[in-house]
Amino acid sequence: MTGLLLAVIYLAFVSLGLPDSLLGSGWPAMQTDFGVPSSYAGYVSMSISFMTILSALLAPTLIRKVRTQWLVVFSILLTVIGLIGFSFSTSYGMLFLFVVPYGFGAGTVDSALNNYVAKHYSSSVMNFLHCFYGVGAMISPYIMSLALARAHWNEGYRWTAYIQSGIMLVCLLSVPLWRKNSESEEDDESDSTGILEALRIRGVIPTLSAFFAYCAGEATCFLWTSSYFAGTKEGVSAKLAAAFGSLIFGGLMLGRLISAFVSNRLGDKLLIRIGIAVETFGILLLFLPLPGYVFAAIAFVIIGTGMGPVYPAIQHMAPANFGRKNSAAVIGLQMASAYIGSTFMPMVFGLLQQAVGIGIMPVYLAVFAVLNIGLLEFAYRRIGESA
Repeated sequence: MTGLLLAVIYLAFVSLGLPDSLLGSGWPAMQTDFGVPSSYAGYVSMSISFMTILSALLAPTLIRKVRTQWLVVFSILLTVIGLIGFSFSTSYGMLFLFVVPYGFGAGTVDSALNNYVAKHYSSSVMNFLHCFYGVGAMISPYIMSLALARAHWNEGYRWTAYIQSGIMLVCLLSVPLWRKNSESEEDDESDSTGILEALRIRGVIPTLSAFFAYCAGEATCFLWTSSYFAGTKEGVSAKLAAAFGSLIFGGLMLGRLISAFVSNRLGDKLLIRIGIAVETFGILLLFLPLPGYVFAAIAFVIIGTGMGPVYPAIQHMAPANFGRKNSAAVIGLQMASAYIGSTFMPMVFGLLQQAVGIGIMPVYLAVFAVLNIGLLEFAYRRIGESA
């Protein structure tokens, strides 16, 4: 039964990744239909992120009052409503009516499942969990591509909503499987702390800052890798540059898959240190004046591989570092920090590269890698002092 519950949890994380890539892959067609500038996608994306940040901050309160299995079902239902709403939108303004359920559902299920897995499962399971998020994020562009080829962008959202509905039904049918951990979960959450109390725990603020720094670098790679190749490497066509945008995703998946097999032996702290060392090595490769684009492509795969274990490991350490009763609030804060970093720092880089050139990207990534490991090591010392 434990294996079956894990399969359901992994499936729920596939559902978390599914909506995330639809806007980017469908926007060129959506922009034409709505008659708005291409930059207007940013307002929709930021609105979704704002709702996700808000739901992550509210998640600890919801986790105290509602069992995780019901939060998962309800959150997926919200994303289904958001996806269906997007599919029926006939104007740009209508999209903003549905960013509320679209973003709110994502933040709640993310926080709830990360908290649940951190408390009840090993670091290996946490890494596998985040691998399945990547599966969802990689599937949805193909769904949208198929819709654009055979129907319309609306169908891309609608077909994804159908898949989400199927996953929601599986989660609903799986509710009895969660009973094993329900009693201990109720004990943990009945006296759990809130957001303000969690912020006063020693080591929490530097951990949140480290999480912000990590997601700033990761999201910058997501958005700007293709532009880096187009702007710095000769002989790279627009099509090839676009394909290179998937390098970081492939690296992340590889890093998390490897980590899933070794994390229980190495432990979260050592895994993070090794990961950031690998990431830094990849960044240093970008500084070398090597001809062509092959070495740069390898460098981004290495960067992604190094980044892979960092996010899951920080989440998994929350109950051990800050106490089980504090983990829901801490993980909610971590999710909010993650979304703030991934929302705003790629925009900051956009302004920076406009002023000095896209070639500054390795420096930008290096700064956040150093901040990430430095803040985490400082947090470990603060946590040790309070033990």
